[in-house]
Amino acid sequence: MHKEFLMGNEAIALGAIAAGINLAAGYPGTPSSEVLETVAKRRPRGTYVEWSVNEKAAMEVAAGAAYAGARVMVTMKQVGLNVASDPLMSLEYIGVKGGMVVLVADDPGPISSQTEQDTRHFAAFSKVPCFDPCSAQEAYEMVQEAFDYSEKYGTPVFLRPTTRVCHGYASVTVKDADEYRVNRPEGFVKDSGRWVIFPRLSLRNHEKIEARNEALSEVFSSYGRNCIYPSGGRGGASGLGTAAGGDGASGLNPSGSIGKKGIAAGGISFTYAMEALKDSPQPARLFKVATPFPFPERLALEFLDGLDEVLCLEELDPVIERELTYLCGKHHLPVRIYGKLTHHVKIAGENSRDSVNRNIADFLGKAAGQEDIAGSLAQSSSQLSFQPSPHPSSQPSLPVRPPVLCAGCPHRASFYAVKTAMKGKKTIFCGDIGCYTLGNAMPLDMVDTCLCMGAGLGIAQGVGRIEPDTCCFAFVGDSTFFASAITGVVNAVYNQANMTLVVLDNSTTAMTGHQPHPGTGRTVMGDVTAKVSIEAVLRGIGVSVVETADPLDLSAAVACVKRVAAEPGVKAILFRSPCIAITKPSGCLHIDQDRCIRCGKCIRELGCPALVTDSGRVCVDASLCTGCGLCAQVCPVKAIGGGDGNE
Repeated sequence: MHKEFLMGNEAIALGAIAAGINLAAGYPGTPSSEVLETVAKRRPRGTYVEWSVNEKAAMEVAAGAAYAGARVMVTMKQVGLNVASDPLMSLEYIGVKGGMVVLVADDPGPISSQTEQDTRHFAAFSKVPCFDPCSAQEAYEMVQEAFDYSEKYGTPVFLRPTTRVCHGYASVTVKDADEYRVNRPEGFVKDSGRWVIFPRLSLRNHEKIEARNEALSEVFSSYGRNCIYPSGGRGGASGLGTAAGGDGASGLNPSGSIGKKGIAAGGISFTYAMEALKDSPQPARLFKVATPFPFPERLALEFLDGLDEVLCLEELDPVIERELTYLCGKHHLPVRIYGKLTHHVKIAGENSRDSVNRNIADFLGKAAGQEDIAGSLAQSSSQLSFQPSPHPSSQPSLPVRPPVLCAGCPHRASFYAVKTAMKGKKTIFCGDIGCYTLGNAMPLDMVDTCLCMGAGLGIAQGVGRIEPDTCCFAFVGDSTFFASAITGVVNAVYNQANMTLVVLDNSTTAMTGHQPHPGTGRTVMGDVTAKVSIEAVLRGIGVSVVETADPLDLSAAVACVKRVAAEPGVKAILFRSPCIAITKPSGCLHIDQDRCIRCGKCIRELGCPALVTDSGRVCVDASLCTGCGLCAQVCPVKAIGGGDGNE
């Protein structure tokens, strides 16, 4: 064993490697991306890793390997689980032979997602057991235990870290290479009675799944990471990151004299609660829920025994709160359960150390005026003091900096070319998930809709059916094209839609960390592979009008849009220019102040962060400018020059 300073996602990856993983597949999505990248970087010989075209494909690749006895991991973020749900729901009925961990990183906030959906609900919906780590160390150990449970019970299992576990750093004790488990898959054994899903098999296996999950509730009540700490944080911290199989509930004394209040928490909220309680003069029994599904019912009843009131702290939805409320009703326990449902804890967003401190302080009666629970918790969540208290020496608040397309981003040029070409026409611009979603910001204002990956194509088709006089555009990135847009194009061609597809090809998966995809010609393991041509795919589907343009050549790009948009039916434009993060800048531009007429058109129409004002003059921020030359082409008096061959 040795220590390494690791991001939580790195710890999860090393835990999977230590567990003998044979295959990892996934689709990049913050906050999960670093897990698969770390497996690819540090994998033992013989371990296969791939960025799949989407989460559904990743789930299916991993399922096949698990049928053959391999230990596999599938990685995604919470909205990616929606894409993977079709094979997952059936896979739970079929089961697996090798251990299968489905890592789904939830994103409270949300920080970089469309939704705050909670994977714990999906665990109950799909009947898949769920593990919820509270720290990088526990995540490292828990993923190894999750593989064991998966193999023992023949089921895929969820590992559900949230953002602060995924992206937090800590010193983690990890195994040496000679301590890694070596898993040698048996291979696929033909058995149509097991691997071919038919209604009769589904009925029989459904009964088995329900019985198994009922048994797992009892098993998880003895699982060492589901713990009760009799005195809150005091003396309980040693339970964090204990070795697999350790008795985290040692010293349990549910009927001891510790007061009548309890706190139930899971994930990172448990870590925050532990920190808040370790110096608290007020006693409170603390219940850590590491397996929200199947819920450890027997252990929960031991926790509730003798309590009057319980505060639930969790991200994102009131899963623990509902389970405890249900148990109190089922067993006629006179315990009041507080949390999100009662508006004593904020109902949306991620928890923080400060918010948990305030929740616990109010609950234990340490709030202003020393109110008791009936007083302090009678307030609505909007009335609780979630904001930091003002302090005479506090610094002024930092300015809000909304996200913006990078200086020199080719997407800015693509949007501007389409906007210019379609000026004065009735249009709708349907966006998608990625960097280019930021095209919605002023002054571009070029994203009228954005729902989920690949949805822009369908939305454009739907609007066109209702408003045939509207010019319908759908924007999609090159990675997203492969992930989820191809079927939308097929639908448009088959149903004879009238729309323009714009593929913003910057040769990478930029927003999630520049992962490769089928169009880049390389894999996550560094292998060179054949590039899949987007043009060839489109023509193969039946799109007859496909043109490619350089968005940084403004006049040619505008002409291309006008020409293609005028064609009937389904047509496509590929704006191809590499992401500025993977190319070298051409050199900084400069503004001839004598020629500049101070019209502000470059700033007003482009919104490039490298263009700034200083005492009424427009200037170029040399630390940001990449020399793309777009502003020079927009300037009406040619006052901007330099860069790559510009005057």
